[in-house]
Amino acid sequence: MKRDKIPLLVFLLVFLVLIFTTFSITCVDARKHHSKKSRSHSKHHKHRNDNGNNARDSENPPAPAPTPLPPYVPYPPKSRIFDVLSFGAKGDGVSDDSKALIAAWEAACRVPCATVEIPSEFKFLIEPITLKGPCMPHLVLQIDGTILAPPEVGSWPKSSWFQWINFKWLHNFTIQGTGSVDGQGSNWWSLSQVHYIQKRSKNIPNMKPTALRFYASYDVTVRNIRIINSPQCHLKFDNSGKVNVTNITISSPENSPNTDGIHLQNTQDVEIQHSNIGCGDDCVSIQTGCSNVHVHHINCGPGHGISLGGLGKEKSLACVSNLVVDNISVQNTLYGVRIKTWQGGIGSVKDVSFSNIQVSDVKVPIVIDQYYCDKHKCKNQTGAVAISGVTYNQIIGTYSVQPIHLACSNNVPCTDVDLIDIQLNPSPKYRSFQQALCWNSYGKSQAPLVPSSIDYCLRRHSGSGMETAKSHENICQ
Repeated sequence: MKRDKIPLLVFLLVFLVLIFTTFSITCVDARKHHSKKSRSHSKHHKHRNDNGNNARDSENPPAPAPTPLPPYVPYPPKSRIFDVLSFGAKGDGVSDDSKALIAAWEAACRVPCATVEIPSEFKFLIEPITLKGPCMPHLVLQIDGTILAPPEVGSWPKSSWFQWINFKWLHNFTIQGTGSVDGQGSNWWSLSQVHYIQKRSKNIPNMKPTALRFYASYDVTVRNIRIINSPQCHLKFDNSGKVNVTNITISSPENSPNTDGIHLQNTQDVEIQHSNIGCGDDCVSIQTGCSNVHVHHINCGPGHGISLGGLGKEKSLACVSNLVVDNISVQNTLYGVRIKTWQGGIGSVKDVSFSNIQVSDVKVPIVIDQYYCDKHKCKNQTGAVAISGVTYNQIIGTYSVQPIHLACSNNVPCTDVDLIDIQLNPSPKYRSFQQALCWNSYGKSQAPLVPSSIDYCLRRHSGSGMETAKSHENICQ
């Protein structure tokens, strides 16, 4: 009898594997087909017959245990598209379509390979909401129309000052499409508007909402969409992993304060590629808890460049490692590639590579600033986040103020810094320039080096500070 059962068990196992493989291929093919189809949407979206059933998070705490997966509902394939118009959305840009979006999301969440569709040629006003999982695999939010945030600051509830659309506890999820996410942030950028709301409501934090925020999510893709005019950060990933951002456009005015393009915090295994980012702050901001991040083929400007930090504020622990930033074009920004840390912090930044960076009229293309301060004056402190293993290779172009600024801590020097093929010339559009500044930084340089003073920027031996830097690195292991 036992011998008879063995072939039967093997057959059942092979059968299950075939079903799972076929299901996965179908999901991926359907997603690709829908993505291509969305690029040529016709004007008859209103007449489609798709079927469907008609808090704020703190910044850093660990995610609560997610609820179990929803029960599987065996919908036929034609019902895998959940158009928000079928759930009561008006799409006129004035009516509140938040409930329709939530209803479409909750229905799609139960179905494998489902798509929540924001159809083209419509504008959907969405109040601050949370779209949460866990959901069935391969869920897609297809944005081909325009999603609008409430334009008036006073209409936002106090609990929504952290984010506008919050994605939470998602796995294997994609946002894609040809449409736009418009944060309508101009009123938030006016200090008078924010101060007015703060006077009316006590205990409101000095904060503005992020447009799209992912929290405690894994295997997330964002591609092809436009995110514009966020009140603050445009796209943020918190406590997440395996993130891919491809071919997106982020845009807000140069004078819009604190409007970072993409912000990473406590997030690992990230690729950001082939995108255009222009904003009023960092094009890409990488904060503590990030590792294995690759940023490449990005057009950055206006803004503050590609930044790592600020780290170590209020003597906090900061750990960042294994970052690669390459094939970047930076134009008309305050900085090119920058590492910034507060005095008094602990922890380490290590194994960071900046290569093939083209700069044009950038004020200061290369920056390490361990005296970062966003106030008029900050207290001098002895400690610092240790910085080691940083390579600058092929940083080429023009600067408008200073070619390089390496201001490392007196007590915790920067070590193993490499300057290779640095060719930075003063921009012909400007006249007043500063000499390169290099303080307490150790490593080696390799020609060509322009200006020639860069060759003397790095010290060869670090002395006693080396042991202090290594002790800080050990804290992060």
